[in-house]
Amino acid sequence: MKTALKPLAPALALALLIAPVHARTPAVPAPAPLLTTVEQTLAAAPAGSRFGLLVTTLEGEVLLAIDPDQRFIPASNTKMFTTAVGYARLPLLQQSAKGTGVRLETGGGATDVILHGRGDPLLSSADDCKTDCLQMLADAVAAKTRTVRNIVGDDSWLPDERWSPGMSWNNIVSRYGTGNSALTLDDNELVVKLAPGAIGAAPTIETSGYYVIDNRVTTVAGKAEAIEADRMPNSRVLRLTGTVGAEAAPLTLRYGIDDPAHYAAWRLGELLKARGVRVDGAIEVRHRPLTAADDPEKRNGAAAAVPTEPAMLAELPAPPLAENMVRINKESQNLHSELMLRRVARQVGSGSIADGRAAVRQLMTQAGVAETSYDFSDGSGMSSYNRMSPRAAVGLLSWIARQPWSMAWRDTLPIAGRDGTLQNRFKGTILEGKLFAKTGSLNASRALSGYLTTKSGKTLIFSVLANDMPNGTDSQATAAVDRALVAIAEGL
Repeated sequence: MKTALKPLAPALALALLIAPVHARTPAVPAPAPLLTTVEQTLAAAPAGSRFGLLVTTLEGEVLLAIDPDQRFIPASNTKMFTTAVGYARLPLLQQSAKGTGVRLETGGGATDVILHGRGDPLLSSADDCKTDCLQMLADAVAAKTRTVRNIVGDDSWLPDERWSPGMSWNNIVSRYGTGNSALTLDDNELVVKLAPGAIGAAPTIETSGYYVIDNRVTTVAGKAEAIEADRMPNSRVLRLTGTVGAEAAPLTLRYGIDDPAHYAAWRLGELLKARGVRVDGAIEVRHRPLTAADDPEKRNGAAAAVPTEPAMLAELPAPPLAENMVRINKESQNLHSELMLRRVARQVGSGSIADGRAAVRQLMTQAGVAETSYDFSDGSGMSSYNRMSPRAAVGLLSWIARQPWSMAWRDTLPIAGRDGTLQNRFKGTILEGKLFAKTGSLNASRALSGYLTTKSGKTLIFSVLANDMPNGTDSQATAAVDRALVAIAEGL
């Protein structure tokens, strides 16, 4: 996917480029009336909500601080750290990146098709696919043989860690909790198209056939829809319940896939059959089990063991990772962020989450961010184990602003009132088009960290984190954060 990058505001570009390095700068007194306004604005959020805030100049002077060293669940603010470590290692990644490959393996008088994943997040089998298409690999196999036995999805390029520690089990059924794998296809999402039927009848369902759909949805009067999905882990039976209005437009629903390598191999089998290739065997997978050798602390300095690969019959070029950064940050794409962390981890070790965490720690040490101010168990922010303080976020953002790739990274962030996950926030305010930040949203957690330009033209770094909101009040906490940032922009 290509996304046009908007030009950087000249004032912000210049400010970021000339920002000097300050390892530690003293706090300056916050304007008392403004601090009071911000505190009162956040206090108006639902009772029990907990906030942390830090606002600094590009030079590191502290302007406003509210519990800046408390640790919060950062949700998708985690993606800032993942994409930063990706950018820091991007030249190395580009040198060795390879795309998805396919080869034939002969034994016992028959030929198996082996589909090799290499962490490509953009592999597609869509009918309108133009680049990075599984169809191209199917064409290569069909040109070589007309009969195959088994089709094997091989994702052993990375160890088998489909979900990170702390990822809630109930998210597995959703597209946001789909399994992570070196062999990724169609965002590892199963698409279900649903159209309302007659009142009292079940809606019609259209899908690929990979899942069995237990359709218990009822069509009712009106336009509203309330559909729930349920699926046991590792099951391919998806149960849909609830109601859909007879006047509702057709829906496109997306659900997670637990074994992406199996799905990719199954889909390749369907494409081969459509090309007249006879498939006599089964759909199989080759995973690499996670072992102690995948943990850098247990390797004791020894090199990580990664599997070697034989020559491929055909392989796709790896897509530019820089383009994928835009989708990760602007759309907050979980799967792609997880794969970004694992691609970095593959360069420094075996590709495990532990190797990725070690790479992030190394980067944060380089940036001068205290290790006690953050802790990450994944690359996307879906883990409830993750913790981050506003000071850690601001420290990272300050360090990024001094890097040669800072402009490219900043352009991956959502823009207030304009695009990405901030498209509908700050519209009509002083910050529309002048706030560039990563959002975060998880159960009882909201986060927003980035750069903003004030009424007086100053460019500031900020982080606001909110946790522990009562159930159903997240939007009220978000509104309080937005009002506080507008007050800051108007007051500074």
